[in-house]
Amino acid sequence: MAWSFREKAQLGGLLLSLLGWVCSCVTTILPQWKTLNLELNEMETWIMGLWEVCVNQEEVVVCKAFESFLSLPQDLQVSRILMVASHGLGLLGLLLSGFGSECFQLYRNRWVFKRWLCLLGGTLEASASATTLFPVSWVAYATIQDFWDDSIPEIVPRWEFGDALYLGWAAGIFLALGGLLLIFSACLGKEEESSLRMAGPTVPPFYAPADRSSDSFYLTPRPRNLFI
Repeated sequence: MAWSFREKAQLGGLLLSLLGWVCSCVTTILPQWKTLNLELNEMETWIMGLWEVCVNQEEVVVCKAFESFLSLPQDLQVSRILMVASHGLGLLGLLLSGFGSECFQLYRNRWVFKRWLCLLGGTLEASASATTLFPVSWVAYATIQDFWDDSIPEIVPRWEFGDALYLGWAAGIFLALGGLLLIFSACLGKEEESSLRMAGPTVPPFYAPADRSSDSFYLTPRPRNLFI
């Protein structure tokens, strides 16, 4: 079975969106949003995420969940809300794009309706990318501001980037690419539909009844101005 360019674009968009959504979920769960290394005790490392703070001391990790949402810094509060919203948008976009793709066949499912589903799903994936990149970038910006803050004494340890931030940036890029591919595939379908309408239906030739003058059986063309 030969796949058209539009079907390949849809499949690529779905796979990239799924990969970005999984990476976004993992980013939300991981506590490595910020890391803190103590110079006095090099064997002890602190890590902070959206849900808990952990300390790693001699390969023993002890975590404690945040007791109150209001006690979090403002960047972590907004990041928790936006990351959860990103999961909902990404999942809804995957479902709509899957129903609107060529791989999903439904009885009496019109192509125009499927094209709009694919277009809406791609838009939701692009929105999920924005709600993933914004909180990750905000936490990174706040970390840089605190790291280079001159009002804090130099002996005080500073928070640095964690591995979850890099995974979050990758998730946002995958979601953006997947959403753009889905939107592009929907636009390709619109161009194909308009070209088919301009071409118009083909009219089959008229044929007269078979000539039985001989033993052979064949059809002879009938003139268009002949009425019965």
